[in-house]
Amino acid sequence: MTDNAALTLETLLRIASALERIAPPARKAADLTAADAFVWHPAGSELAPVAKVNRVELSLLRGVDRVRDILAENTERFARDLPANNVLLWGARGMGKSSLVKSVHADTNKRLAGQALPLKLIEIHREDIESLPVLMGLLRQDRHRVIVFCDDLSFDGQDTSYKSLKAALDGGVEGRPDNVVFYATSNRRHLLPRDMMENERSTAINPGEAVEEKVSLSDRFGLWLGFHKCSQDEYLAMIEGYTSHFKLDIAPEDLRREALEWATTRGSRSGRTAWQYIQDLAGRLGKRLES
Repeated sequence: MTDNAALTLETLLRIASALERIAPPARKAADLTAADAFVWHPAGSELAPVAKVNRVELSLLRGVDRVRDILAENTERFARDLPANNVLLWGARGMGKSSLVKSVHADTNKRLAGQALPLKLIEIHREDIESLPVLMGLLRQDRHRVIVFCDDLSFDGQDTSYKSLKAALDGGVEGRPDNVVFYATSNRRHLLPRDMMENERSTAINPGEAVEEKVSLSDRFGLWLGFHKCSQDEYLAMIEGYTSHFKLDIAPEDLRREALEWATTRGSRSGRTAWQYIQDLAGRLGKRLES
């Protein structure tokens, strides 16, 4: 080998070595056998297993019977390898939207144990939505059925990451994998603030088209499940359900008086407010909240 050839070969080897060092790491196949729930970390294309999901028993979620049944039916169909819709749970804060998703997931696995593969739940954070197509690609070849879940999803200002969500849910050449559905919660029915939509109307050349592009995102969800502020009776039913389930010893008249005072001081009645009161009550009674 001539000196020039040897020098050329050495240079090529150095270039190849440098390219290997700067190349992104090989994408690992998703391993969904480690747990039933995971959190998506896009930086390393990693699915972190969740040993214990923060959830409540489905029977303890009161005042949401209709949406509970619809979500449970859609989830069971999906777990049984039947067609199912993406779901947007929207409406009043603190009314159990995210709790319902987690509880229905666990309840479905419990009811279908031995009849189907365990249904998996993967949480993706709002700020990681742009990586959703990457996650979909990892899940496409897996044999498990997967709910990809985003809590408190919304878009503001000049945020364009909603386009990644639109493509992953319904568009693109490949489309959404057959083994994946997307569940999201939001306080906004169209995922966009009203002032943002009004601004689009006032500044766009074609106002209708500008707003329509953004509003069409919510159309990717086949099911819209609305959550509304609860009545006093529903709020008290939540309190009584928790008290009975956790065996908290308090006189009914005291429970009613304290629960209503708690809601008044916070200016709202909701499932979250009810749970916060129960935590306070259990603490005062020296009782741990264990099922």
